[in-house]
Amino acid sequence: MKIQNYRSYVVLLVITFMLSGMISCKNKDGIDDVKETIIRGSATVLVDETLQPFMEDQIAVFENQYPAKIKQINLTENEVVQKLLKQEHAIALMGRELTKEESAVFRNKKIKARTTVLAIDAIALITNNKSVDTLVDLEEIIKLMQNKTSKVSGLVFENSNSSTVSYMNRLAGISKTPTNNIYSLVNADEVFDYVSKNPNKIGVVGLNLIVQPTPSVKSMLTNIKVMAVRNVKTAPNNKDYFKPSQDNLGAELYPLSRKVYMLNYQGGTGLGMGFASFVAGEIGQRIILKSGLLPITIPSRSVQTRKEILNNQ
Repeated sequence: MKIQNYRSYVVLLVITFMLSGMISCKNKDGIDDVKETIIRGSATVLVDETLQPFMEDQIAVFENQYPAKIKQINLTENEVVQKLLKQEHAIALMGRELTKEESAVFRNKKIKARTTVLAIDAIALITNNKSVDTLVDLEEIIKLMQNKTSKVSGLVFENSNSSTVSYMNRLAGISKTPTNNIYSLVNADEVFDYVSKNPNKIGVVGLNLIVQPTPSVKSMLTNIKVMAVRNVKTAPNNKDYFKPSQDNLGAELYPLSRKVYMLNYQGGTGLGMGFASFVAGEIGQRIILKSGLLPITIPSRSVQTRKEILNNQ
């Protein structure tokens, strides 16, 4: 073989090799497999379904900025935890951290958890707009959860495995939800539908599902109102009632609040770390602010006065 032809052959071989390396294959989630870094590659995030809209926005912006593909799987809190413990996936968005017992699974395997606090969310109480009461005493809610006599006629949850149920159970100091005047449906849409048709019942949902409703829920919001809650959790003598707004969450006046966590059990540096940093950063926190939740760090704002504008011209 002549040297000229040999060199051409080698160049062609190198180009072919490089192109073949650029061609990706599909992993078990149907996502392209490429070498993973903190800003590229593919990953799957298990998402508490009460936080579904918030995470969809984050993923859309992140994928638009970086060569990454993130698959979102929306599940109940209990399902998210089970898949984490079975190590089917390693990244999750939840309204709580894993318990000491749950975390032991990873500690025993020497897998270090990376936990990032991203936002403050709220558990919202909703009722029919024809209901007589628009205010509710948290103490009465707790009494009902403890199976005691209460002025609250009934609570409606989206699912028995939902994070809203586990949150209220922890608040009431109980391990099992009573069945007397407490109902669990299939999903959040059914809660909105039930409350929109039944006055004097109280639905329990995540705030994000009200601020960023699905099309089906949006059509029902005209028949629903968000209730104000008396804060006996941190201010027993406070007679004021507060709704789940960003201002009230920031001032710690609304009692049914919770932190939103990104839990990463990849066990090394990867896309999960980069994505969590993105959501906790300037752009991600602005998206949270727009979503109606409270960012863990308030994004900065640059304001120019009219005088500064004129001086710059």
